[in-house]
Amino acid sequence: MIRYFFYQSYKIFDGISSWRERRFTPAGLLILALLAISAGIGMNPWRSTVYQVFALAAPLLLLSFLFSFFFRVRLTIKRRLPKFAQAGVPLTYSVWIHNHTLKQQSGLLIKEQFGDPRPTYDEFLRAREPEEDTRNAWDKRTMVYRWMWLVAQNRQAKGKEQVLPTLPPHANEQIRFEILPLHRGYLELTGVTVSRPDPFGLFKACHFFPCYERILILPKRYRLPQLDLPGSRRHQPGGVALASSVGNSDEFVSLREYRSGDPLRRIHWKSWAKTGKLIVKNYQDEFFVRHGLVLDTFQEQPYSRAFEEAVSLAASFVSTVETQESLLDLMFVGNKAYCFSSGRGVSHTESMMEVLACVQPCHDRPFSELSSLLTSHASRISGCLCILLAWDEARQKMIKMLRGIGVPLKVIVVTEEAEGVNDAGPMQSDAENFHVLAAGKMEEGVAKL
Repeated sequence: MIRYFFYQSYKIFDGISSWRERRFTPAGLLILALLAISAGIGMNPWRSTVYQVFALAAPLLLLSFLFSFFFRVRLTIKRRLPKFAQAGVPLTYSVWIHNHTLKQQSGLLIKEQFGDPRPTYDEFLRAREPEEDTRNAWDKRTMVYRWMWLVAQNRQAKGKEQVLPTLPPHANEQIRFEILPLHRGYLELTGVTVSRPDPFGLFKACHFFPCYERILILPKRYRLPQLDLPGSRRHQPGGVALASSVGNSDEFVSLREYRSGDPLRRIHWKSWAKTGKLIVKNYQDEFFVRHGLVLDTFQEQPYSRAFEEAVSLAASFVSTVETQESLLDLMFVGNKAYCFSSGRGVSHTESMMEVLACVQPCHDRPFSELSSLLTSHASRISGCLCILLAWDEARQKMIKMLRGIGVPLKVIVVTEEAEGVNDAGPMQSDAENFHVLAAGKMEEGVAKL
């Protein structure tokens, strides 16, 4: 019961705080603070003249509040969003505004509105703030830091209020909007708020225009040094098409005369029509590099900074590794085992980035599923880059298995504290391809890869 009381208190307080920031100008907040201070200090008018500040501030705020009831505006607002954006990189897009009124609209402010960042009661109970174990007994009981952390995690983006240009009657206007996406995943744009300060510049009259859209935010990426991934060209039976499970054809090389036993599907009909002789298409098996990118998604806690950094690192490799003449297989376990391929015309890199933007931690499946997925693909890959969240017995066993069947490896362990991994285990004999990176110090660690 006490937890529900704290939850409702935080939710109400957060709502009031958001309303205050949305409605009051900086000058209005100053007058509001003076009003509160003078109300407390000037309780006895016979001993202090501070009550005069209250007597002046209260009517000003009341008049400003009353002016907000006379604000009328009819607008149509449309956005033109790009297909993707990237976490941590400012997103700029166009907004079209049409004034439906017969009056010229001036002095308007506009601000983008996002989804409500306040968590549900179930989220509030289940979640654990990363630093919760270090909090004192009172902070653990009130869970105030948990609330603040959840709100920060759920806040999808930041945006500033912008001044609208003057809108003539029944006219269109285009402006450029800029927001900052904070996290990967889908960013929900619920609508825009158009406001106008009162003549005193203290209180803003607001009108919300629903305009729901969403845009996929790709993971944050790091600048990687020039990397030589392990492995060499390997024969891929059936060529790229079969390697990517779409069709069954080898690489076309040339035309030649028909030989007994050639399948009819390889006859080149145009050449036969020109020459009157049976001409067939000649193919040969393909040899190319096929890298595996393994993303460890297994963790016990609902959220960890290490997992988000691991996803960002995987996205950095996907966007950096040259796949024009090679294939890249992204392998991980979610609600089932997944393997996505890109390169050599199979799929675009952006498709793999979309997958990484939505990948979630795995809590209810055994780690052995990832080992089984790798075992089934080991014979086809030239080398493997493994991004792991820990360096425990299960993960070392998987790496030992891959080394045992001759797969060249590069292993990167992303942890909360890099000092927690001291032994390279099965990678001891190939230590230059074993790296431990600390979440929060990724830029420094990535530069040393």
